[in-house]
Amino acid sequence: MNNFEPSAAASARPDAAASAVRTESRALYAALTSAVVGGVLGLVLGLTRPLPLVGEWSFGNLAAIAAGLLGAAAAATGYALARRSPGQEWRREVPSPLTIVSFSGVVIVHGLLASLTTLATFLLLGRGFIGLILDPFWSVLLMGTTTGLTAWIITLSVSRLTTVRMSSLLMAFVGLGTLTSMVTASDPDWWRTHFSHLGTFGDLSSLLFNGTLIVGGLMVTAFAIYVSNDMRPLVDAGQLRSRTSPRTVARLFIVMGVMLAGVGIVPVHVSLLIHNVCASGMAVAFGALLISGPRVLAGMPRAYFVASWLFLAAMLVSVALFAMGFFGLTAFEILVFAMVFGWMAVFIRFLATARPD
Repeated sequence: MNNFEPSAAASARPDAAASAVRTESRALYAALTSAVVGGVLGLVLGLTRPLPLVGEWSFGNLAAIAAGLLGAAAAATGYALARRSPGQEWRREVPSPLTIVSFSGVVIVHGLLASLTTLATFLLLGRGFIGLILDPFWSVLLMGTTTGLTAWIITLSVSRLTTVRMSSLLMAFVGLGTLTSMVTASDPDWWRTHFSHLGTFGDLSSLLFNGTLIVGGLMVTAFAIYVSNDMRPLVDAGQLRSRTSPRTVARLFIVMGVMLAGVGIVPVHVSLLIHNVCASGMAVAFGALLISGPRVLAGMPRAYFVASWLFLAAMLVSVALFAMGFFGLTAFEILVFAMVFGWMAVFIRFLATARPD
């Protein structure tokens, strides 16, 4: 063998470097474009009527809407173009229905996270600058900076989306969405009923809660695609002994995603039966993932199975304590919710570390 012949890894480095440069350039162009659009919007707002920093019809609220819309546009563009990047070629082979679901989930989650983060930021600023009214100059500067920074961060995020990052994004979105719904609920005693009561008020809080579950379901379905792709090399390398494990795990995740979305689509006050069927279906799929683990995921590290059995034991203990009246339905639902997403985080971390280079 010629010692001067470049290895496959060495020859791949220029492609990876070129891809990284393209990603950074794309993010910069997206930021500049969004900053210009945001600046123009800020100028129009500033010249039309000086706005307070926070309030019902405030600059902060409008900036959150603009950040969400332009962030979603940046996510759509960046995620679509990322299919051409090295390591993302497998996405071109995903069936169209699943591609649409994953694309929609990624775009909507980034847009909503941008809106919620921007709104929270301006609410904090409003606590420090009480009574501030923005003139046209600051309106242009703040709106342009907000939208430009949002587009830059989101473009980088969607261009480098992996299973680990997808899980972090999912948990951040579901956590932030549900917490925001809790603190904005029109009924401060919602927790005395049950968790799903948040989706029954017919106001913005309920829309946010149900929307979080629906979009979270889309993200879990998209998550299944990434998990399946990460598991195939492990099967080929013999680290996972079941040839059907990628398909089985992906299908169970898809069931979980569909059921989670169903909980949001059909709130408890619309149909208690359908709502409970969806919630139970998600729990059954999660239980199936845990119980079938030793067979389906044979080859995973022992520590993973220890963690899985601990999650299963914790769920069974929670069921028993709830049945004995040790805590209420709301606490039980939150505990189960936390355990599902906690297990997902553990599973993905082990999957990422086990994947061959």
